[in-house]
Amino acid sequence: MGFFVNVPYAAEDMPDDLIAKLEEIRKERGLPALAVAAIRHGKLVVNVATGVRKLGSEDPVTTDDQWHLGSCTKSMTATLAGMMVDEGKLGWHTTIGEVFPDLQGAMRPEWHNVTLEQLLTHRSGAPDHPPVDLWAEALDQKGTPTEQRLAILRGTVCQPPEAPRGKKFIYSNEGYAIAGAMIERVSGSSWEDLMRERIFEPLGMTSAGFGAPATVGKVDQPWGHLGEIGELRPVPPGPMADNPPAIGPAATVHASLADFARYANWHADWSRAEPRLLTEETFNHLHKTAPGQEYALGWLVQDRDWAGGEVFWHTGSNAMFYAVMWVAPDRDATFVAATNAAHSEADDACNDAVVALIRRVLGKY
Repeated sequence: MGFFVNVPYAAEDMPDDLIAKLEEIRKERGLPALAVAAIRHGKLVVNVATGVRKLGSEDPVTTDDQWHLGSCTKSMTATLAGMMVDEGKLGWHTTIGEVFPDLQGAMRPEWHNVTLEQLLTHRSGAPDHPPVDLWAEALDQKGTPTEQRLAILRGTVCQPPEAPRGKKFIYSNEGYAIAGAMIERVSGSSWEDLMRERIFEPLGMTSAGFGAPATVGKVDQPWGHLGEIGELRPVPPGPMADNPPAIGPAATVHASLADFARYANWHADWSRAEPRLLTEETFNHLHKTAPGQEYALGWLVQDRDWAGGEVFWHTGSNAMFYAVMWVAPDRDATFVAATNAAHSEADDACNDAVVALIRRVLGKY
């Protein structure tokens, strides 16, 4: 399917110097594990994992292991929204009030005309942190995930926004939860089902799923870890090992690094993006920044010399895992990295790993 060649490299098949560099980064940054993957010209050219799934265990991570992707989920939700736009079920300027006329009585007037695009570009006025009572309700996880997202929607739009719509960038998981609720309402399907059917399956992301990747009571996948360096503690798989489903559209996807790279690389160039999940116009719109900011729809867009032009990138964390993705369209290259901790060194570790990949694959930096 598509144009990817997924060669399941084992660590021992990769250059020793790259393996050594990743292990050096992992140890210096105090991480249980570190994994990287790279795609160039449509082929998986690097896929390496080092370290252990859980501190205190001897279970090594493998190249097939799954990693929590945190807010890298956002671009997936924006891609799903683009499909709804192409099908005429939504428009970028469709408003919350239009999709949820049944909430007009409870909804503050400031929210009526907030658009799908404003939610996806973090310019809706949705808060960067939800009210304590609303978050506590989300953590209770009562009802289906769709019902939980409706609760987030209702609890948000009955409160004043943090800023007038369209006026200020405020990074908001709640905004993406509301966008997910809009997608669910117009499609009649849950966000999770749509993600599986419209993104994971067409792109061959057989490892992708939701929540903490490991099975309850087992160390069959990486566990997340809380705390700072030297004080890390593994978090058992279960409801408290991830964000609540209420904000799933913002940050609950997990996947192997190969599948993560496969997804990110699909965004490199519409002419190479097989299968054609979006029209060219909608595909390009996802990567167009809002006025006055570097954030597009689920992607940051910036220039980098090593990339020969624009890069699309994002980071993600659920406070127990950390992940990054970098797409360089002009180099036809994608780089991803992930770790099973999210302390103050995790971001630097993942970016150090990506720099090592760029040097290996592109000869840059």
